[in-house]
Amino acid sequence: MSGRTQARACPERTCVGCRERAAKSELLRIVVDEGACAPDPRGTLPGRGAYVHPVSVCLDLAVRRRAFPRAFKAKGPFDTAALTRYVERVAP
Repeated sequence: MSGRTQARACPERTCVGCRERAAKSELLRIVVDEGACAPDPRGTLPGRGAYVHPVSVCLDLAVRRRAFPRAFKAKGPFDTAALTRYVERVAP
């Protein structure tokens, strides 16, 4: 047995807004709920998820690029009003 300790790899995801990779814990998971994008901060809601930095810049980029329909592999457009309110409330 070697004396090395292995660091645990932390899962990474790609932000659909800025397309940068980041630790899963730094991103906000988003799911589709009845035709609208819903925030899933605990990451427990069922269904396919998309990840975005919880800042309005990345959210605006994702909406402008129509990234959510591609990420969810579903027809869009999706309502993002609830998601925008959530990001404005939690953004530093």
